[in-house]
Amino acid sequence: MPTTPLKAVTLTHVRYQRGDQLGHFLAWISLVPVFISLGGFISHFIFRRELQGICFALGLIISQFVNELIKTSVQQARPETCALLETCDSHGWPSSHAQYMSFFAIYFTLMTCKGIGLFDVKNKWVVNFWPWSMAVLTMYSRVYLGYHTIAQVFAGAALGIFLGALWFWVVNSVLIVFFPAIEESAFGRMFYIKDTSHIPNVLKFEYDNARAARKDLAAKSN
Repeated sequence: MPTTPLKAVTLTHVRYQRGDQLGHFLAWISLVPVFISLGGFISHFIFRRELQGICFALGLIISQFVNELIKTSVQQARPETCALLETCDSHGWPSSHAQYMSFFAIYFTLMTCKGIGLFDVKNKWVVNFWPWSMAVLTMYSRVYLGYHTIAQVFAGAALGIFLGALWFWVVNSVLIVFFPAIEESAFGRMFYIKDTSHIPNVLKFEYDNARAARKDLAAKSN
């Protein structure tokens, strides 16, 4: 009975040289986009329901669709190491990992600089250091592990920065005027969708309100 060749799921199928500790570390680093998507944004939607976070995630999804469209159109091959990595059947330009992380880093940075977030940040460069460091490490991992050329990684990074900055402008200059209507809509009320981008320190705001509600409940019970 004839059998068809098996194909791995490339989302988590990351290979590195056996015994290469740096390669092992970078293989995990290259999975950061997966951790951000599954652990970060899904958890954010479940527990926060913030319109800014939802738009952030939507922008990343749109960015990846744009990446796939460009890859399909250009059809630039991956480096020769693709044979060992079993990735020669996919295209390499631009790097989707580099594009994802650059989009995430620039959007996160712009949110921080504008004061949109859970807390008020005084030393913004300290907060923005970690997304950019993760972006650079992810880009380096894709070249080191042989999945992309340097040119493919830089192309992905440039596209990610452009799309991230553009989407941030669209969200906070065009879409934001619809946020109050979304909050008041049947969908917004059903799923507790909210916008707190106008609150400087959301954590402190929620903390103060939680304490006030507890004191009010205690006063009523007495």
